[in-house]
Formats: sequence, structure tokens, C-alpha cells
Amino acid sequence: MLSTRRALLFAATAGLAVADMYFAQPLLVTLARDFGLTPAGTGLVVTLTQVGCAVGLLFVAPLGDLVDRRRLVLALTSASAVALVVVGTASHPVVLLAGLVVVGLLSVVAQVLVAFGAALAGPDRRGRVVGLVTSGVVIGILLARVVSGVLADLAGWRAVYLVSAGATLLLAAALRRSPADPPVRTAPRYPELLRSTAALFATEAVFRNRALLTIPLFASFSLLWSGVALPLSAPPWSLSHTAIGAFGLVAAAGAVAAAGAGRLADRGLGQWTTGVALVLLTASWLPLGFAVESLWALALGALLLDFAVQAVHVTSQSAVYAVRPASGSSLIGAYMACYSVGSGLGALGASAAHQVAGWSGVSALGAVVSVAALVFWAVTTPRKPLAFARSASDDSGYV
Repeated sequence: MLSTRRALLFAATAGLAVADMYFAQPLLVTLARDFGLTPAGTGLVVTLTQVGCAVGLLFVAPLGDLVDRRRLVLALTSASAVALVVVGTASHPVVLLAGLVVVGLLSVVAQVLVAFGAALAGPDRRGRVVGLVTSGVVIGILLARVVSGVLADLAGWRAVYLVSAGATLLLAAALRRSPADPPVRTAPRYPELLRSTAALFATEAVFRNRALLTIPLFASFSLLWSGVALPLSAPPWSLSHTAIGAFGLVAAAGAVAAAGAGRLADRGLGQWTTGVALVLLTASWLPLGFAVESLWALALGALLLDFAVQAVHVTSQSAVYAVRPASGSSLIGAYMACYSVGSGLGALGASAAHQVAGWSGVSALGAVVSVAALVFWAVTTPRKPLAFARSASDDSGYV
């Protein structure tokens, strides 16, 4: 049984690991200036980090189904601290970008922790624990911008990564007392595990649909947070790193949806929650379209968008884990690889759209991508009434 206190430690560690990938977003203009990056190069700062994450999700996260997860978590967090020091001391753009790729690769400790927590919690509390740990991930993503902005204004952008390295080591020390991993799961050897996970795209509709849905879902998320720093740092706003990052505090309120959606998933309402959330996601781009003219509109739109994204994200992870609990790390890793694809495409799309049509172009693209997510969900949803109360074991509510 996983205690609430230990689950919170898992959430904090997962949140910091994912935050490491997003520290750069409020700093893009500064990094471009210090390293002489072009607009395309600026987009690569985020995209290459997501590439590293995708590689880690596909090839490192599955190790959680083959080795003791506690040891794997300790190894990944310790190595992450070293990678963060490399980024924080980089003096050449190649070193910076390479370090960020490794940071992204090692951030998959968050997904290992999600699967670890789900295994320790048991079926009756799985959705709640997944929701709690995922809430930590979401809050880490959003508060990353706040912490990054404040530290950059106080001590320079390098301090952001060096401070994170120290915090990562402290969390690694605390994790040493985590509960023992459940008994060794019956799992194939590593190459066979990779092949069987890939085959799930063809054989498991729940897994395939939820994994593919996450691509436009997180592309929409990344379009906002990778693109908004560009207009906010330019006239007429000319906001500081701290001010830009502070919008993460507003959007962090949306992260409460993660735990709430987990409870709904336990009650068999995952499908209903997904539909409502995707409608909210599409609607969020209406106020976001006026973000350049009104910071209040930006705050409202960001709140709605993050609420919607995380509601879908939590129900999807609960559904994916239920497909094959014994291979939870592999399944969630493969699912999150699609998340990285979406985030990377969103970052590139934000840079390209802003260069062509400014913030109007970014917001229009975000609306189109969100509608695509809603349409995909509607097309792949079974043609039957959505029950408002189902047993928690009814996986059809997660398709």
C-alpha cells in the first residue's frame, strides 16, 4: 500500500523531472541572444528536449517492467542531476542542446513513478494515485515557468538548472526509503517487450486511441506555452522572465482537474470526462486569441486549456495502464512518447506560426488542433450512450 505522504513524494519528484524540460520556455529569448540562435534554433531548444523524452519513453521507461523500479528511479534521478549541471554550465550551443536532449531522456522517471505508484496502490485506488502523481507532473510543468523566470531574473538563467540539479539530488535521497517494488512481474525479455508494446497499436483499440489522442492534445498545450513567451516579451508588454512565468501560477489552478479526473475514472466516467474536457479545450482558444490585447484573456484561456488537457491526460493514463497492468511502465512510456511528439510538433508550430502571422496565427493553429482532437475522440468513441455511473472495472468507458 502506498501512503499519501509517499505518493506526494512521487508527485514532487515526477513534477521536478518534467519541469526540467520546460524551464527553457520563458528563457527562449535570452537563450537565443546568449547562444546566437536563429528563430528556428530557438524552437529546437524545446523540440530537441522532447525528442530526448520520446527516446527515453520508448527505450528507457520499459525497463520499469524488467528491473526493480525503486532502483531505476534512483539511477535516473541521479543521472538527471549530472545532465542539469552540464546544461547549467554550457558555453556552446551544441553542448546546451545535447544536454537538453539528455535531460529530456532522463525525465521519463516521471512515467516510471506513475506506473510504480499505480502498482503499489492497487486497483481500487489506482485512479486516485495516478491522478495525484500526474497532478505533480502538471504542477511541475506549470510552475517551471514561474521558478525559471524568478531565478533567471535574480541570478541568471544558469542558476535555474543548477538549483534544479541540487533539488533533484535531495529528492533522490528521500526516495531511497520508498516501498519495495511489487513481486517481479512476469515479463518477456527487453527486445520482446519492445515488440509487444509496439504491437499494441494494432491490437488494442483503447491504447491506440488514447495514445493518438494525446498528440493533438499536447500539441495544443505546447502551442500555448511555447508560443506565448514571444509576444509577451515584445512590445507593448515587454514582460520580464518572472512576469511571463507567473502565468503558470494562474494555469496551475487547472491542475486540480488531474486528481478529480482520476476519481471520475475510478467510477467509470473516463469517457464522459474526456468529452467534456475536449469541448473546454476547444473553447479555451477563444479568449486566448485576444491574449496580446488582454492579459486577463490570456489568464482565463490558460486556465481552461490546462484544466481540459490534464483531465484528458489523467483518464487516458488510467485507461492505458488498465490494458496490461503487468507492463504498466512500457504502456505509459509508449503513450507518453506520443505526448512528446505532440509537444515537439506544437513547439515547432508555435515558432513557425508566430513568424508568419504573429500570435493570431498561433491561436488559430491552436484552435484547429483542438478541434482535431475533439473530432478524433468523437470518431473513435463507441456508438452507445455515455453512462453517468458505471462500475470502475468497465474499461469501455476509457476507449
